[in-house]
Order: sequence, then structure tokens, then C-alpha cells
Amino acid sequence: MSRFNDHDRASLNILLERIDPACNMARYYVLSIEPTLFGDQALIRGWGRIGSKGRQRREFFADDASAGVALETWLARKRRRGYCTRISASRHDSSVSVRHLRT
Repeated sequence: MSRFNDHDRASLNILLERIDPACNMARYYVLSIEPTLFGDQALIRGWGRIGSKGRQRREFFADDASAGVALETWLARKRRRGYCTRISASRHDSSVSVRHLRT
């Protein structure tokens, strides 16, 4: 069962970072769920080196539950690889990441 409710999912935007100066590594990964024009849900994943435009991929789901499961799967996968949630100063990012993603 998904731990995100419908209100949270409407504005869900998670920013992850993995920084290791010894390896010259500075990466970011963004996960967000957004509604489409046709009533479906889109899981949008963006990644790249910090400071670059990076890449983006979209996956479409018929319902909120399957989009939430896919988001949680990607989030767990990235955490296992060493990514940490970035606490942002903006109200949009920090309210979700602080409340739901404490480790």
C-alpha cells in the first residue's frame, strides 16, 4: 500500500543527491508524479550531474496507486545506491520531503 495520499501526490516532487568529492561525483535525481491531460498519472524521472540539464523520462500509469508504487520503487533503488534527500528552502519541495522521507 502506498504511504502517499492523493493530496500529497498532486504536488509530489522529490530531489535526491549523491555527492562524493573523492570520486568527483555530484549527481542529482528527481522523482515527481503529475496528472496528465487525460486523467492518468505520469511518473517523471530526471537525472544528471549537478549543474547540467540532464535527462528526463516519463512513465504513464492509469491510476494513482500504480504510480505511487513505481515512485516508491525508484526511491528505494536510489537510496540503496547512496542518494540522499535534499532539503530544499522552497515550501513546495521541503514540505513533502521532510514529512515523508526521513530516514
